[in-house]
Amino acid sequence: MIIPVILAGGSGTRLWPLSRELYPKQLIDIYNENTMLQNTVLRLQGIESIGSPIVVCNEEHRFMTAEQLRKIQIDPEAIILEPVGRNTAPAIALAALKAMENNSDPILLVLPADHVIKKIAQFHAAIQTGLTYAEEDNLITFGIIPDSPETGYGYIKKGQILETKTGAAKIEKFVEKPNLKTAQEYVESRSYCWNSGMFMFKASAIIKELEIYAPEIMMPCKDVIANGVQDLDFFRLGLEGFKNIPSDSIDYAVMEKTSKGIVIPFDAGWNDLGSFDALWQTGQKDGNLNVIKGDVLTHDVKESYISSESSLIAAIGIEKFVIVETKDAILVSPRDRVQDVKKIVKQLKDHNRTESITHRKVYRPWGSYETMDIEPRFQVKRITVKPGAKLSLQKHFHRAEHWTVVSGAAMVTRGEDLMLLKEDESTYIPLGTLHRLENPGKIPLELIEVQSGSYLGEDDIVRFDDVYGRKKD
Repeated sequence: MIIPVILAGGSGTRLWPLSRELYPKQLIDIYNENTMLQNTVLRLQGIESIGSPIVVCNEEHRFMTAEQLRKIQIDPEAIILEPVGRNTAPAIALAALKAMENNSDPILLVLPADHVIKKIAQFHAAIQTGLTYAEEDNLITFGIIPDSPETGYGYIKKGQILETKTGAAKIEKFVEKPNLKTAQEYVESRSYCWNSGMFMFKASAIIKELEIYAPEIMMPCKDVIANGVQDLDFFRLGLEGFKNIPSDSIDYAVMEKTSKGIVIPFDAGWNDLGSFDALWQTGQKDGNLNVIKGDVLTHDVKESYISSESSLIAAIGIEKFVIVETKDAILVSPRDRVQDVKKIVKQLKDHNRTESITHRKVYRPWGSYETMDIEPRFQVKRITVKPGAKLSLQKHFHRAEHWTVVSGAAMVTRGEDLMLLKEDESTYIPLGTLHRLENPGKIPLELIEVQSGSYLGEDDIVRFDDVYGRKKD
């Protein structure tokens, strides 16, 4: 049995403003109609003996992760929630321990959730090759045959060739991101692959190697798994035990030290979508080599990536540029400077600006809300509630709310009253009144909420009952 382990943590800051801390790149549809997480799972279809995935994600992303899997009809083996990020070694250790709980010893196929792989047949063939070696207790990594001297990737140097047909080889060494001259030498030598961050091994094999080479990671991971609790669809880890686990990649912790490492090279049409330049490289281009998304008009524009979410973008006389518009931010950068986006994100965080954390549209397990207007003492939101979903039973100490139904039907609890509101009907929730909103219908409920009061922050919520197990938003 092969158990996919999907690593869905991370914040994707280099793709700001599309990717935000609470809505990162692996959970958005930046490549095609599916999200990156969904694409990662769907491309496994057709592999023999493939099981349900174990997904490791940030606790803040739990409901979006579960909902996206549900939409593609995937019932995961587990969704492990990391209270804080600790890199790939702890994430893989946790998944391996979880996979062995039923006394089996599956092969783990470890896949980051933010990759593009265009050549699915070659990808599947590489997995079948890796399976043969993984069953013999080897630790497999998948190397991408380079087609250019990329300086943004780490490299793997191949050692002894084990199989001419597949190119399987012992790993001689891992090397860090090189400069352009060195990268050119790597490509010309044909002895190096890009380090894809994809792995394959028995659960017991990686646990054993972690115990040997990274006991400071493996031992506390055993403790947090033993003390973890199942919470709805999620396996929740305690913050106190988890935050003291060292942060390290599986490359540094094990793969650079083990004698059991094997690299399977393949040409996959692969990209990790780590920047807007990568989105341009993988995107569908027009006659001027532009990648255009949304409402965009151009004149004399070449080799650029332009994306509009809500406004018309008109661009004239530019070449090799990136322009990205969302409802609350605009990014403009030369394509060869997009790696510096993370410096803008740092400035946003230094100034405590919310644009680094969330979009104007915020997703919740029951649906979403979008801020349409905000002033010091009032705020207007558009709220969408999924069919059959309900918000928590709650009250506020600093604001009152007025709800107007735009479409669908709303069941409203207001104090001791229970009422059904239809389109064009409204109600008022006074400050301090216990209330709840739910959608009893079969179509989404859309309503406009007008908040008024001295404080309008999302932390002004006292929950008395919540079907999603939340204590606070």
